Amino acid sequence: MEYLEIKGNTRLGGEIDVHGAKNSVLPILAGAVLIKGESVIHNCPDLSDVRVTINILRHLGAKVKKEGSTLIVNTEKITTGNIPEEMMQEMRSSIIFLGALASRTGRACLFLPGGCDIGLRPIDLHLKALEAFGYELDFDGVNICCENNNAKASKIVFPFESVGATENAILASVFLKGTTTIINAAREPEIEDLADYLNSAGAKIRGASTSVIEIEGVEKLFSTQHTVIPDRIVASTYMSAAAITFGDLLIRNVNHSHLAPVFPPFYEMGCELYLAHNSLRIKAPSELRRVKITKTGAFPGFPTDSQATLMAALSVARGSSVIKENIFENRFRHVPELIKFGADITALSRVAVVHGVKSLHSAKVNCTDLRGGAALVVEALAAQGTSKIYNIHHIDRGYECIEKSLAQIGAGITRKNDEEGS
Repeated sequence: MEYLEIKGNTRLGGEIDVHGAKNSVLPILAGAVLIKGESVIHNCPDLSDVRVTINILRHLGAKVKKEGSTLIVNTEKITTGNIPEEMMQEMRSSIIFLGALASRTGRACLFLPGGCDIGLRPIDLHLKALEAFGYELDFDGVNICCENNNAKASKIVFPFESVGATENAILASVFLKGTTTIINAAREPEIEDLADYLNSAGAKIRGASTSVIEIEGVEKLFSTQHTVIPDRIVASTYMSAAAITFGDLLIRNVNHSHLAPVFPPFYEMGCELYLAHNSLRIKAPSELRRVKITKTGAFPGFPTDSQATLMAALSVARGSSVIKENIFENRFRHVPELIKFGADITALSRVAVVHGVKSLHSAKVNCTDLRGGAALVVEALAAQGTSKIYNIHHIDRGYECIEKSLAQIGAGITRKNDEEGS
């Protein structure tokens, strides 16, 4: 079993690069199914979730070649619209293939997807959107089949913002005659990135950064090139790592407007933020201050994916901080693991109160999910002694070689293998 060994209590500093956004590249790769040609996609991170998606594409009949951080995807010949259970179970976002495959092949059959256990993430909004277009659905609670029998453009009104459902609706409507309108669409930067990619191939999508998106149907898409946006969640993780170690860090390859929702709590902690072209410098104070309250929300709110790593940083802040989780009801599973380091955190339902402590000690902990695992890494960076973090396959889903990235800014972190397990 692989694990991370971290020698903590070291001030981080220097320069670090942010790789491409996981939450962008996955729907973009699903969108490649729509193109009867070649997609050259730059700035693709080497993540386990990306590798799973590549395997799905190859199963469908696509040819995929990797050259550094560039993926060359040729989907001229898609031979099947079915994705087997074992592939679907490896990640939640695999549901995004439903709309793309049904649109490209006329019929798609998938298994209910897996992913991190961070709370209920029902797919009913995805299915209702497809039904509104006229796609015929057969869902027995486990298997999903979607068939295109004269589907057409329609108006979709979501009761609340859903990133995945918005992406699925976009992918399912690109070829539908007429103009589709999606009302109360999610506004995350990753959705705009997907639209930019599809538009570069000939799609006609407007308003992807707003709550109302319009898609004018086209007959086909053409070969294209696209560069994936920087991962704002990875950038916020590095910010938390700098804050908890009282460091001074230059983070390169960031988009300030995408990252802006995470700035307020760092300012409140006493960090200094300096913005330059595609970069951010964070300089932490010698003692972090509490953050009165942080509430997660859909973009442009504070991202739920940054909540766990912020909590780790706040565990050493002077005073008590409150975090309210408004997106997922089971997103505090990392709290018992943080407490093993000596953190003083009380979580009840969707509210966590973080009482800052003067110091943390080393611990052996287990990752509970992707972002919770990143929080354990952040915590261990500030702890006195040597910590071990297990079940790091969760971290590998969203961070490319996290140990190599952090080591270059002074972290004492190595990946090791323990055949006996934890």
